[in-house]
Parts: sequence; structure tokens; C-alpha cells
Amino acid sequence: MDLFSTERSDSSKTLTVTQLLRRMKQLLEMQIGQVWIEGEVSNLRKQASGHWYFSLKDEGAQISCAMFGARKRTGAEFLEDGRKFRVLAEASVYEARGQLQVIVLQVKVAGIGELQAKFEQLKQTLAARGWFDAAHKQALPAFPRVIGLITSGSGAALQDMLQVLGRRAPWVQPVLMPVRVQGRGAEREIALAIEQMGAPERWNLPRCDVLIVGRGGGSLEDLWNFNEEIVARAIFDCPIPIISAVGHEIDFTIADFVADLRAPTPSAAAELAVPDGAECRARVDQLQRRAQRVMAGSYERAQARLDQLRRSLARRAGPRLLMEQMLRVDHLRQQLELLSRARLAHSQARLAQLSSRHLAQRPDQVLDRRERAFNDLRHRLQRSARDRLAVYQQTLHQQHAILRALGPISVFQRGFSITLDREGKLIRSAKQLASNTEMITQFADGRVTSHVTDVFLQHKP
Repeated sequence: MDLFSTERSDSSKTLTVTQLLRRMKQLLEMQIGQVWIEGEVSNLRKQASGHWYFSLKDEGAQISCAMFGARKRTGAEFLEDGRKFRVLAEASVYEARGQLQVIVLQVKVAGIGELQAKFEQLKQTLAARGWFDAAHKQALPAFPRVIGLITSGSGAALQDMLQVLGRRAPWVQPVLMPVRVQGRGAEREIALAIEQMGAPERWNLPRCDVLIVGRGGGSLEDLWNFNEEIVARAIFDCPIPIISAVGHEIDFTIADFVADLRAPTPSAAAELAVPDGAECRARVDQLQRRAQRVMAGSYERAQARLDQLRRSLARRAGPRLLMEQMLRVDHLRQQLELLSRARLAHSQARLAQLSSRHLAQRPDQVLDRRERAFNDLRHRLQRSARDRLAVYQQTLHQQHAILRALGPISVFQRGFSITLDREGKLIRSAKQLASNTEMITQFADGRVTSHVTDVFLQHKP
């Protein structure tokens, strides 16, 4: 046997390239199945068909990834180059190129827990809806009188807020809507409380100027009820301004982003909701002192002006002052008389003009003018009708004479006659007649009906 021979005794075991790759693909899919893979995304390509392709790599290797219908896959919206992700994928082979690849079914951001990933996904979704936009934020009233507190009725956060409100604004009336702020179903209680306080007349509640929704600090799991979409929707739809005060200063929830104002703590929320009474009193005192100074200065200037006027009058003689005023009164009286006379003359002329116009418009005068005009029109119409009738009569006599001279009656009177058939049509030739036909002969004084017995036609020589 030749050890270097290229021929094999069993050629039936030879595989084509397609068969080999297909067998490798089946082995990979059966042996490995679905696995979680972690690595850095690079060369991300989003096709118009909706399929996304990228590479997943670490320090030692990389592998091609395909995500079919990517927009419908969980976590796909977070994919971007340069970040680490965990993907749930199936190992496979792309037969056309003989290339090893994985089919991605699900994506998670690496290093972020399940709740944090869910938080990021909801945050991105609500931001796309515009729920965080400044255009939807309501301004807080400067001096609220009633403040609603949606929080636990037994928590330290409630006591902190009541203490701050009592210290800063004792005139404010707090209204408590106790809810559970932790545990399964607490988000529904929070959302219902916001809805009820947003429509107080419907639920027989006092109308609040501001609402504070919050609780004390805790872990991400403890604060999770404020990350639910149902709470975010209730805050977004509420017509009353809402301050979100959930957890401590470093804690952020979805409610913080949707609310009209975010406070780092419940105590800070109470401080943001009301002005400081002591500062307001100090400001009022300051304004009062300023107003007193202004009024005192105005009084002093007015007093000085009055003293100046008194001294000026004392220097001027009393009778002379009265004489000037009397002369001024006489001058004004003369002007008034002249104006009155001119006005009276103008009014009299206007009255005469109106009287003349009124006389011309009296009903009897109007009727007389219209009756004269009517009679004139009637006479003109009768005269025109008689003239037109005479013309028509003359024309009729002329036409009658012409008709008598040129019409068939004059021909009949000269001894001529015309022959007609039974339908009244004129017979012009003997060729139109036949034996046993009826014809009518018209004379000047009547007509005769006769029957044709023979027809003789005259032949031209």
C-alpha cells in the first residue's frame, strides 16, 4: 500500500463543504444551546430591514453577533459601541461564509442589576414621551395656604415635614393622605392618592395648592414603588404642582424626573414649598421702615412748600389779588356771551333749514307731487299708445291691400282655381293623379270634390 497515495478506499465518507458546515452548526446548537455571554460591543450596524449586526469582544477574542428583529428584542435600545453588555444568545454557524456567530435574543447592560436596568429602560421610555420636558412643569405658588402630604402616616418623613412647615409657615394647613410607601401594591395606593388629591371636589377633600409626594431613604428595592409607571402617570396628569421628595439627596427615582420640582429630602421639600415666615416678617418690617422714611420725607417737603406759599401770599396785597381775579372773570364772561350768541344763531339757522326740509317732506306735499307726476305719465302713455295704434292700423291696411292684390283670392276672382289631394297638398302635374283617386278643386266661392276616372298625359312634340 502506498502511504503517499491521495486515493481513499472509502470515498463514501467524503463531505461537501455545505454538509460539513451544516453538521458543525447542528452540533453547536445542540451542545451549547442558549448561553449568556458578556463582552464589549463594537462595529454596531443597524440595517433598514430591522436586523442589527455587531461584534462582542473581550481581551482575548471576539465573535460576530446577529440580532434579528432587533427593535422587538428586550434591551436592544441600550446597545452602543464601546459599552459592555450581557447577551442571551444561541451559538450557530453562518453557512454562506463558514463563519461562527451567535444569534442574540436578549440584551442587558453588564454590571447593572435587574432593577437598575429596568429603571434605565423606563426612564428612557418616559423621556421619549416628553414627560420630563420643562414645558410640562408647573410653577409653585409663592404663598400656598394648603399643602397635601402623600406619604406614610407613621414615618419619620411626615414628622420632619410637619416640623419644617410649623416652623417656617405656621399659617399653612397640612392635609395628610396616608399611603404605603413600600411593598407590593404600594405604587397603586400612591397613584390613587395623587389622583384623588388632584380632583378634591370629586372625593370631598380640601383643595391643596401644592402636593408633596415622598418618603425617607432606603435601598433601591425600598424606593422602587416610586419607579413604577403608574405613579409617573399620576404625577404627570395631576393638575396641582407636585414636589417629589423620595429618599436622600443621592437617591433619584422616576417620580423625581416627572414631578414639577425635585427635593433632595422630605424636609427640603417642605422648605421649598413655603416661604420662611421669619424672613417674610423681617422683609415686611424692612419695607415698613422704608415706607415710613419715604412718607416722612414727603411730609417734610410738603410742609416746606406750604410755608413758602404762605410767605408768598403774605407779601402780596389781598385787594390786588382779588382785582386780578375779577378781571379774569369778566373776560371769561364776555367770551361766554359771544360764544352763546354765535351758538344760538347757528342753532336758529339750522332749525329754519330743518323746518323747510320738513315742510317739503310732509305727506300731503309728497302725495301732491307724486299725483302730478303720475297724471303727466298717464297722459304721455295714452298719447304714445294712440300714436302707436294709428301706425299699426295704417300698416295693417297696407298689408291687407297687398295681400288682396297678390294673394290667391284675387287669382280665384279672375277665374282660376287650384287642385289639392285628400291630404290638402297642391297638385301641380297630372302625373300626381291616378284612376279612382279623390281630388279637391278650390274656387273663389267654394270647393268641389271629384274622383278621377282616367288620366291623360300630354306628350311634348
